[in-house]
Amino acid sequence: IVIAFRMLPEVVWAMPRLGTFNLHASLLPQYRGAAPINWAIINGESKTGVTTFLLNHEIDKGAILGQVEMPIQPEDNVGTLYGRLMTVGADLVVQTVERIAAGEITPVVQPDEDTSLRPAPKIFKNDCLIDWTQSGKRIIDFIRGLSPYPAAWTRLLREEQEANSAKIFEAHFEAGGPEAPCGTIDTDNRKYLRIRCADGWIDVLSLQLSGKKRMAAQELLLGFRDANSYVCR
Repeated sequence: IVIAFRMLPEVVWAMPRLGTFNLHASLLPQYRGAAPINWAIINGESKTGVTTFLLNHEIDKGAILGQVEMPIQPEDNVGTLYGRLMTVGADLVVQTVERIAAGEITPVVQPDEDTSLRPAPKIFKNDCLIDWTQSGKRIIDFIRGLSPYPAAWTRLLREEQEANSAKIFEAHFEAGGPEAPCGTIDTDNRKYLRIRCADGWIDVLSLQLSGKKRMAAQELLLGFRDANSYVCR
């Protein structure tokens, strides 16, 4: 049984008489790859799950042994969803072992590649940069899908020069509001810090400036009095 592993040589995974199976955090064949939980949230999915499947020569393409679905709640991020999937995944592993031992499983071959399948490739720092020209829902899903790790981030520019960067962990979307260029920061320097996107404002609740600790926006504003002089890119 393997979970979150680097690719093994065939001589290892072919050794057990009944095969080797993996637990993957998606409903295969959707979201094959290294970051299935992240991408499911980033793409705005309403459900995901866990899958056990037999290893073969291709990544996440072996015959399916078992699956359990799980809804993605609007308030979920990677941390909360991972915690729930971990629990049901452990149960599914035990069930899969018991059904294999009892001879009750008929592996189901995964369908061939088609255009409806969404991948889940490894995520790098540049993939986490927020595009403020996108819709509010898209940005919120993006932040949730990268929180708490590796975290969505933005550049903070001042007079067209990059002055700092910030990771954003929690936020919510307010549709409409006063018009402004995307990336504009608006704050009362006390209670709220929001950033303009394509169709409204992203109200930032929790963030981390480069070199600082993570904190609530209200806590940050106690010592960051000139936030209005920055823009996000």
